[in-house]
Amino acid sequence: MHRFRLGLEDLASASFACSPLQEVTLSLRMWVHPGVYVHQTAAFERLRPAFERLDGVELLRSLVATANRYQPDFLTPRPTTPFPDVRAELETVRAFPPDRLRGELEQTFLPHDRRLPPLLDAGLDDPARLLADIADALEEYWVHCLEPEWWPRARSVLHADIVHRSRILAERGAAALFADLDGRLLWGDGVLTIRRDWGDGDTDIAVDGRGLVFTPTFFARGAITCISDEHPPVITYPVRGGATAAAPPVPGPRALERLIGAPKARLLAMLDEPTSTTELARRLGVTPGAVSQHLAVLAETRLVTRARHGRVVLYGLSPLGEQLLR
Repeated sequence: MHRFRLGLEDLASASFACSPLQEVTLSLRMWVHPGVYVHQTAAFERLRPAFERLDGVELLRSLVATANRYQPDFLTPRPTTPFPDVRAELETVRAFPPDRLRGELEQTFLPHDRRLPPLLDAGLDDPARLLADIADALEEYWVHCLEPEWWPRARSVLHADIVHRSRILAERGAAALFADLDGRLLWGDGVLTIRRDWGDGDTDIAVDGRGLVFTPTFFARGAITCISDEHPPVITYPVRGGATAAAPPVPGPRALERLIGAPKARLLAMLDEPTSTTELARRLGVTPGAVSQHLAVLAETRLVTRARHGRVVLYGLSPLGEQLLR
């Protein structure tokens, strides 16, 4: 068990964030443990040629433990804003103290793999250089593999998850929120417990005003937290609707197309999860401006709802829109 002890102030200040770097790092599991996250398999097979061409491909593979998919905690720093910029997060990785690198790697790999990956072991002769190489390899992976195709849709799904969780918290309270996040989470008497299958023994963590952050991910099969209890408290949980990240646009029902026109019908059919204008435009192959015009009409007629998360506005089906699609 991993227990987070939350006072009233801790509970009130608990927040959600989406971390692009977390998804960059955790997605490396797709290349070392294929078949574990089946909903992403098809999308990542399309990325395989670009991944195999990366200069840092072997270094990236070495960052995932073979025994249990563990990865060093310093590669997933806790987000400091609801949706941080990936390059700002990479700067946090680059600023990690090199003299702590060996300890982080040994804590990740030695308990189960029994040895450090050879590339990382050799690189520790110059930990500052190794740290820079790791950050450069992650950035190269982001730029050439994830950012162009996979991330736009993934970002929209992550935003939609947080809007959904915020609604549950506002309408039904913290107990319902924790129960909805994942079956591994238990809440009672001021303690949030993760029933875990990693690590040895039970761990108690007093949040003590440091804030507890929840981050959704496509690459976890249940709620997880840091390997090391020294890191700021964060809980990562499986994103809601993760399979939709690779889903093709859904055609609108023919009768509905005749009623409101094909573009608006297709938009309604694509809003099974809250989605941004930019993502809708990308999936339809049109300009965001064109999508915005149709969404404005659908919003005026109360067929869609709008919710803001940071700088992004997400559109979803209203109850009336859901009835119209039936």
